[in-house]
Amino acid sequence: MDFSFLSKYYMFFINGVKYTIFLAFFAVLIGVVLGIFLALMRLSKKKILNVIAAAYIEFIRGTPILVQLYIVFYGLPHVGVNLPDFIAGIVALSVNSGAYVAEIIRAGIQAVDKGQMEAARSIGMTQGMAMRYIIIPQAIKNILPALGNEFITVIKESSIASIIGIHELMYNADTVRGNIFKPFEPLIAAAILYFLMTFTLSKIVGSFERRMKTSD
Repeated sequence: MDFSFLSKYYMFFINGVKYTIFLAFFAVLIGVVLGIFLALMRLSKKKILNVIAAAYIEFIRGTPILVQLYIVFYGLPHVGVNLPDFIAGIVALSVNSGAYVAEIIRAGIQAVDKGQMEAARSIGMTQGMAMRYIIIPQAIKNILPALGNEFITVIKESSIASIIGIHELMYNADTVRGNIFKPFEPLIAAAILYFLMTFTLSKIVGSFERRMKTSD
């Protein structure tokens, strides 16, 4: 195998890594916010909120992310919403991530001892205040490793954004393949970079997890 092309095209891969990390970061950030709202809706005593959240989660988890990306990028313009390709990629990944994060957060909230809510209510907190200041912080601490794993998953899934022309790592690797007429070596370079990103992040998540166990 010949990797001499890297001396000329290495910036393609570096820029692709930057776009990939940006996509994944904003997708998970928005996905966490969306996931919190969906999780609270799922746990709500109001039937309509529960049904809406459950339907959203089941639909998103039951359909391919490629279909969701096409709906956002090609479907929204038909209703007057035209998004730049990068924003469309973030929206699609966020919508997908939010459904999975919602279930992670719901499980984290349900894992918190019910006595915590009762204690908060006994000192005069409303249910909303108890959720905000007592339950959710504890739940986030419990599910941080799972959220880290979701970040890793989104980094890998972000490669699908190359379909709509976002210059992330996979798109730039395909560009290099076309320029140098070598179908294999650029893919190996991209695979190594994906591995380095996910492996590094998994180690960071593992470090946080060990620190949380020590603090407990």
